[in-house]
Amino acid sequence: MGMTMTQKILAAHAGLESVSAGQLIEANLDMILGNDITSPVAIKEFEKYGFDQVFDPGKVTMVMDHFAPNKDIKAAQQCKACRTFAYAKNIEHFYDVGEMGIEHALLPEKGIVGPGECIIGADSHTCTYGALGAFSTGVGSTDMAAGMATGKCWFKVPEAIKFDLRGKLNKHVSGKDVILHIIGMIGVDGALYKSMEFSGVGLASLSMDDRLCMANMAIEAGAKNGIFEVDEITEAYVKDRVHRPYQTYKADPDAQYVNEYHIDLSQIKPTIAFPHLPENTKTIDEIDEVKIDQVVIGSCTNGRLSDMQTAAEILKGKHVAKGVRAIIIPATQSIYKECIKQGWMEIFIDAGCVVSTPTCGPCLGGYMGILAEGERCVATTNRNFVGRMGHVESEVYLASPAVAAASAIAGKIAAPQD
Repeated sequence: MGMTMTQKILAAHAGLESVSAGQLIEANLDMILGNDITSPVAIKEFEKYGFDQVFDPGKVTMVMDHFAPNKDIKAAQQCKACRTFAYAKNIEHFYDVGEMGIEHALLPEKGIVGPGECIIGADSHTCTYGALGAFSTGVGSTDMAAGMATGKCWFKVPEAIKFDLRGKLNKHVSGKDVILHIIGMIGVDGALYKSMEFSGVGLASLSMDDRLCMANMAIEAGAKNGIFEVDEITEAYVKDRVHRPYQTYKADPDAQYVNEYHIDLSQIKPTIAFPHLPENTKTIDEIDEVKIDQVVIGSCTNGRLSDMQTAAEILKGKHVAKGVRAIIIPATQSIYKECIKQGWMEIFIDAGCVVSTPTCGPCLGGYMGILAEGERCVATTNRNFVGRMGHVESEVYLASPAVAAASAIAGKIAAPQD
């Protein structure tokens, strides 16, 4: 029986010729990730069981991104715990204020993760790296601790769903619209503990930023992971970033899938997820007037360079509507710097936006844009659960950077104009 992309990666890392859905395996890990919220818990577990060194200092990453620069004393204590541990254990990939970015943008950018690798992270959106053709998935802090100590993790091999992508994206339509369309179609549990595997001629229409966005939100459909077939676009992205040997994997022609979907990218319209679930989607032409109070363009989903460019192109020469707070958050220092070089920062500021240092910030209700009772926000983030960005009676509408920027100008959910 043939194997899917995910099954081939897991088999290789378990030292097995083949694996099948439902099989329990122990796999070797190429990278273990934690952030300033999840790492302190993992560190306590690591120390509780008497480990005194990580299995490989070059294969552990900690990124201070959720509440850094620190928003309060508790956040400062958490970062201090990570900092102390990282320095004591000689963690090679430790990223603090001034060097950090949002973890799931930073790791691909720096080549810390690559095709064919097996990666766990104590953050649910670790599935992002499937965009590079890797198996990556979120785990709890205890699994992170075990991974740091042993370099291994147990997995149940997931079943898979195949998404055959065809056609080309239209103007002002991006990977965010595609993944919202898919989640709206299959639901937030439509891929529960399954691998969402993306392939087909339509991949040529998707940039690496589109793919990173889509893989990032696989978890919002309940998936164990999302993964893209490696092609020329992937190879071009990793060429000057990943400086170690890597293996690419293609699904076998007779690989088994529990479902197959054929998606015509040319038919997808700008899509918005209404409160309070990512599956509650509507296309832009189905929406009546929805006035807003805030816009957030950033996060591990849509804070990348092309997202900043899209926002700048739409905001150029315009101004955000009176009464709307527009917050721009470049996902890494490199992206922040490029925004300055391209003149986009000036566009954002002239348009009445505020620009933040790289941080998760308001995405999880942290800081830099908490919502009050009754307020509405259009955000390029990944979740819009009750109370996700602040008050339990606030509302978050998930959208692409193009829709978010257009909405900031209009003061309501709006389509980007040609």
